[in-house]
Order: sequence, then C-alpha cells, then structure tokens
Amino acid sequence: MTEAVSYDVLSDAAGGIAVIAIDNPPVNAASHAVRDGLLKAIEQFGDDASAAVAVVVGKGRTFIAGADIREFGKPMQAPGLPDVLEAIEGQNKPIVCAIHGTALGGGFETALSCHYRVALKSARVGLPEVHLGLLPGAGGTQRLPRLAGIEAAAEMITTGRHVNAGEALKLGIVDSVDEGDDPQAAGIAFARRVLAEQMPIRRTSQVNDKVEAVRGNEALFDGMRAMVKKKAKGQLSPVLCLEAVIASTELPFAEGVQRERELFMELMNSPQREAMIHAFFADRQVGKVPELKTGVARPLDQAAVIGGGTMGSGITVSMLYAGMAVTMIERDEESAARGRKNVERILDEGVKRGKIDQAQRDHLANTLYGVSADISSVSNADIVIEAAFENMDVKKDLFRQIDKHAKQGAVLASNTSYLNVNEIAAVTGRPQDVLGLHFFSPAHVMRLLEIVVADKTLADVAATGFALAKKLKKVGVRAGVCDGFIGNRILERYLSLASYMVEDGTSPYDIDKAVLEFGYPMGPNQMGDLAGLDIGMANRERKVAEGWQGRYAADYMDRITALGRYGQKTGRGFYIYEDGSRIGKPDPEVLEIIDAVRAEKNITPKPLDNEAIMRRYMAAMINEGARVVEEGIALRPLDVDITMLYGYGFPRWRGGPLKYADMVGLDKILADIRSFEGEDPEFWKPAQLIVDLVARGENFDSLNK
Repeated sequence: MTEAVSYDVLSDAAGGIAVIAIDNPPVNAASHAVRDGLLKAIEQFGDDASAAVAVVVGKGRTFIAGADIREFGKPMQAPGLPDVLEAIEGQNKPIVCAIHGTALGGGFETALSCHYRVALKSARVGLPEVHLGLLPGAGGTQRLPRLAGIEAAAEMITTGRHVNAGEALKLGIVDSVDEGDDPQAAGIAFARRVLAEQMPIRRTSQVNDKVEAVRGNEALFDGMRAMVKKKAKGQLSPVLCLEAVIASTELPFAEGVQRERELFMELMNSPQREAMIHAFFADRQVGKVPELKTGVARPLDQAAVIGGGTMGSGITVSMLYAGMAVTMIERDEESAARGRKNVERILDEGVKRGKIDQAQRDHLANTLYGVSADISSVSNADIVIEAAFENMDVKKDLFRQIDKHAKQGAVLASNTSYLNVNEIAAVTGRPQDVLGLHFFSPAHVMRLLEIVVADKTLADVAATGFALAKKLKKVGVRAGVCDGFIGNRILERYLSLASYMVEDGTSPYDIDKAVLEFGYPMGPNQMGDLAGLDIGMANRERKVAEGWQGRYAADYMDRITALGRYGQKTGRGFYIYEDGSRIGKPDPEVLEIIDAVRAEKNITPKPLDNEAIMRRYMAAMINEGARVVEEGIALRPLDVDITMLYGYGFPRWRGGPLKYADMVGLDKILADIRSFEGEDPEFWKPAQLIVDLVARGENFDSLNK
C-alpha cells in the first residue's frame, strides 16, 4: 500500500470484507500515489483468502473528484488509470464501490470498473473531460453506455453534466442509493447483501444488451451527430466524445477502448485542448489578487440595491438566490412597485425553469426581499450597490446621499459599466469604502463580475468584492480604473473596428457570419441589437462630449437608431425581428443606409472575406488587451482571457484572446497589426507590450506565471 490508499479486512458473519480506502486530501484526486496504491490493494485483495468481497471508498468529503491537476502536462507515471481499472474489473471476487461527494472523470471511471456501485443520496457522478478539450480516456465512453444506454451516456459525456444519485439509479449507473451519510457503512451493507444473496461478479464491459440494441442504427447516430455538432459551435471534443460513445455499439469492448484511446490522443494533440487547459487553470488563478493577501472581507448579510430596472432587479435576485437579505430602493413608490414586479418576474421564471420551487420563490419574495422609496433604507446594509442610469451626475448625486445614510464600515459599490470610480468615490467622505462592481446583464445569469479597485479602495473592501463574487457563484476579476475597465474597453475597440470595416465596404451581416463561424454565440451587430442600439449611441455621445477624438465611423448606426430602431426591444435594428422572435433577418434598408453614408463620404467599398475580417477583429482585440495589461488595468493576461470568456462570449475552446495570440504566434499578430497600421496609424499603433514580448521571444503566458 501507499499512504494514499489503505487496506483492511473486517471479519463478518457472511465472510471477510476488505475495505480499500482512498485518502488523498482534499479531493482524493487520482494521483500516481492513488493509482499505485489502488493497484496494490486490488492485487492484495485477490490474494487474500480471508476477504470474500471488497469495498472501495473515499475518505474525507468525497470519492475521487477527478485527476490530479498537478500532474497535468507531465508524462504519466505507471500504473496508468486504464491498467488499474482493468485490474479492478478483472478480479474474480466481487468489488463494491461506495460513492459520496463526487465521482468525476477518472473517479467515475473507477466506479464504473467496479462490479457494483452504491451511492449516498447526496452524491454526484459525471465525466467532465469535454470541458478540458478531452474525452474520458480510461474506458468511460465504453462502460457508461453499457449501463445507461447510448443516448443518456452521450448526453452526459458530450456536455460534461453531473448526474445526482437519484438519476444515476434510474439510469442503471448505480445499483443502490443509501439514505445514510457514511459511505463506508453503505458500502459494507451492500457487500453483505452481495455475500448473502451470492450475487455474481458483473463486469460492466460484458454488459452488452443496451449497446447491441442500437447497433447499426445510423439514423439515430446521424441525428445525435447533427445535434452535438450544432451545440459544439466549432469545439472538437464533444464531437469526438460522441464518436467514442458510438464506437461502443460498433466494436467489442477491447477494440472500443482502443478507439477511445485513438480519439483521446487526437484531442491531446489538438490546440483546443491546450486552450481549454489554459482556461481551466486561469479559472483558478484569477482570484489570486494582491488585496486578498492582507484584506479581510467584511460581513455580507444585509444588502441594499439602488435601482429596480433590468440591472438592479437582476442583481437583487442574484443576492436573493445566495440567501442574502436585500432591500431594493427606488426614487418613488411607483418606481419601487415596478422594481418589485421586475424581481418577481425573474423569480417566477426561476420557478418555470426549475431553479427554485414555489415555496422558495415565496420565501425569497416575502421574507428576504423588500422595497423602499426612501434612500435612508440603506442604513442597515453591509453592502450598498448602486445600479442607476449610466450617468456620472446621477451617480455622484446618489453617492452623496448614500454617504449620509449608510452605516460606517458598509461597502459602497457602483454597478457602472464605464464611468470613473475614483470620481464617484471622491464625492463621499469615505472613498476607501468605495469600489466598482460591474455586473453583466442579465445579472442573475451572467457569471462575470468585474471588481473595480479604485485608487483609495482598502484591501478589506476589495476582499469583500471577491467574497461577494464567491457568494453569488460568480467569477470575480480584478480591474483597475479606466473607461470601460477590462471588458468594455476591449469591446469598444473591436466594435469600433467593426464599424470601420462596415464603412469601408464590408456588410455587417458578413462580419456577424465570420464571428459566428469563429465560435462566438453572436456577432457584434447581433449583440448591438440585443443590448439596444440606443445604449450604444448614448455611450458614443458621452465620449464625444468628454472630448474623445479619432475616426468616427458610426454615422450609419446613428441613422438606424434615429429611426427608432433600437434592436430586439423595438423589433428592428440591424436585423428585423418578427412576431417577437429573437432570431433576426437581415434588413435591406440597413444596407441602403450604409451605402448612402459611404457615398456621402466618398468611400469606395472594399469588402473583406471571412479570413480578413477575423484577422483584423482579433488583432484589434489582442492589441487593446495587451494595453490593458501594460497599464495595469488587468493584473495578468489571464485576467483579460477570463473576462472575455465569461462576459463577452469568446469561445472557451480558443482559450481567450491573449491565449489565442500565443497559440497563433505573437510575432504573427504583431505582423498583422503592422500591416494594418498604414490604414489608420492611430488606431493600429502596436501595444508596446506586444513589441517587447516579441523582441524577447516571449509570449503573454510568460506573464501569467
């Protein structure tokens, strides 16, 4: 044995029961020590005449929650997991797996190789490798279909969805659900049943009825392929996961495992795997910020949200879902009533979607939630979040009032998308307690939260922002103060570039098509319609009034907006939305407006193809992302990547814009920028950070270490 795995035999009236316990805290990851210990324990069990049945169980809070991330990217040390699982399944004495917490990835594959499985009712199982750009590589794509059927197995594996114990029982994945809270006791109880009933050894690899039932059903397989490909939006791993699952119906088990290994290696060598592994680690690094080394989060029990519109109501529901008591404050009783309706509408939608039940909805609406038209209602709040109209004068006036009424020590936050948090903080007598919390719409759904640390923000206040993100199950990214912070600053840059391309001759619909094919869920003009073209116009007017200078190529957008065509909310923007549909059709009149603007400016149209569109689109995004890092607005390149992944629809399988730049080659990106520089030297001036990194032969990832 090793320290990570123990072997003990319990004397029992029905026969000796070996307990093989995995103890590799905190999550019993399937490290080399665990694999080696398991293999030795299984071999000892096979030779142990005193043990008639074995129970494999995890110590601590979980079974095996997956691979050991410390071993990612390193050569696999023998024994590999497939060898361990082959030894488990091949044993000639029954082995019971007792699952609690989570059995994920290699942990679930370990459970599938055992002869019987019992789960505590709180347990969850799954094969989430697809989220790393991989597929299960230790027989998971061959064993799971034999228990759950091909359609259920394909859905689980191609989405990485976790399945609870009740569903696992219905699917035939586990043999029993135990109502207790002791996995070892549950495993031993089932082992006694195995002995008492003389239950035979049942090897999952030899259960063939479910896979043989669909053998040769090409219509079924083609339908599954079409559905998975559509949902994958260019990601390779779901497609190959499905092919591995289908192989379980076409090949004997051993050959199916070999096919799984071939597809696994194809994904291992794919740039998508590298990109998704980067995103995986960036998720874990993004919360490591300087303020958390010294700052201690303040209490977050009572909250006040000022504003009951789309953002305010979404923020309110986000906090209600997290169990926080919230008071929503509006300027008058009529507005407060509208705010309450907005919150209750979102809660009702939560009931319809199954996120909460009716009793929870009523508790949130009537116990934790209240509305007020009196600004002094902020007095008991631990955190006050202003979510008013995006106007500096409005926000300054509100913060003066908040400052008068909020208790000492309360965190005062502005949900601003662009505005200077230092200016907002300066109107209070406690700028050290002020920070920006940029939620993304809809706030109760979107996971990104930019935590904007102003010049005088205390470390404790920044730490409270990150604590709130964790409480709300959001991804907090630290940002410095500038117009648009990280995400909207970069967004503004590539949206400006999109408008330049349109004015210079490229159809907005061709731009959207290119961006969709790149892997985004929508193109920039579709996004404008969703957000509201009136909002974009208001932001442009603000920037011009503040002295912004540069090429103005949004005249055609101003004309579309001036016609009252704001996008989806008016049924017409860049696209036409019929009968309330969210899927728009191109509008010929938009092209006529664009042609008229080009003619007035004496522009000879020069349309770009997909490749040329995306080279410019990505170069603009990467160049501005580099400036954001260079100026310290983002701490590291990975902060830019996480912001764009969670807030702006950047395809995760491309890793984020700065990881994408590394993978394409930073020298090639710089060459593109320099080649575009002649078109507009001011817009295309290369970020000094890119120039320096290329000169040193380094890349963005070197700054993440």
